[in-house]
Amino acid sequence: MAERSNRQSQAAILIAALVALLSSLPALYRWIVCFMFRRTMRALREGNFEPLFSTYADDIRFVFPGHNSWAGEFRGREEVERWVRRVYQVGLRLEPLEMLVVGPPWDTTVCLRFTDTCTAPDGTIVYTNQGMIFGKIAWGKITSYELHEDTEKVVALDKYVESLESTAL
Repeated sequence: MAERSNRQSQAAILIAALVALLSSLPALYRWIVCFMFRRTMRALREGNFEPLFSTYADDIRFVFPGHNSWAGEFRGREEVERWVRRVYQVGLRLEPLEMLVVGPPWDTTVCLRFTDTCTAPDGTIVYTNQGMIFGKIAWGKITSYELHEDTEKVVALDKYVESLESTAL
């Protein structure tokens, strides 16, 4: 009888340990996604696009709403990569403020609150905005995301970019 009770106690301990381990997996997954995002943002600030582009699904979909030169719905890696390169070419830099991650690896939802700033070559801040990114990830690949910010400020950014282009001519 004591041996059976001992086996039941061991089984209960094993089950409790397994439940504890499995219940910690979602938090561990969220931490990994946030860690990878922070690492990717650091690489972007250094001008290295590859860590971000390597996370794009081939059929990625990106939406930037509004009525400005940045707005549109972009499909496929090539179109989205071109848009991102333009952002960094102009001097825009995104600073993440807060990130939420929910869902399993095959259907992860990500929401990022950020500040966006553009600094002129002389150090003057010519644009600043706040926004949100809502994205979907499946098995480590970004399948879609939408970027939402104050589009009136984006129109003002367009005027700055136009002035840069006219002085370059």
